[in-house]
Amino acid sequence: MRFIPTRFHGVLDYIVGIFLIVAPWVLDFSEHDAATWTMVIAGIIVLLQTAMTDFELGLIRRIPMRNHLMMDFMLGVLLALSPWLFGFSHYVYLPHLILGIFSILASLTTHRVPSHSYNAEHTSPDHIRNL
Repeated sequence: MRFIPTRFHGVLDYIVGIFLIVAPWVLDFSEHDAATWTMVIAGIIVLLQTAMTDFELGLIRRIPMRNHLMMDFMLGVLLALSPWLFGFSHYVYLPHLILGIFSILASLTTHRVPSHSYNAEHTSPDHIRNL
């Protein structure tokens, strides 16, 4: 069941991407390199992917929304499992697990195509002529 509009998903992505980058310091686990870099790299990927997605809040608009959601799902699985995959679960695991599950759920509940107004605007003859 997909009920999250792509525009709202974009807003969430920018917020979550920034939070992932600052989370190690905000949540006080920055002393552990693997736990920190996993979050920071995930945040950078989220921000870059969002900026490059072809939807309302994309800046470069090269990645189709369906691909964006598939990458969100895979990143969520990797983030959720990272404490055990990279061996820092004894130190911290809950932020990675929660944010990974959040990413998985967002990928499964977001619309696969941008809104009708976005599609109409970006497939009009004037828009195509200006490319």
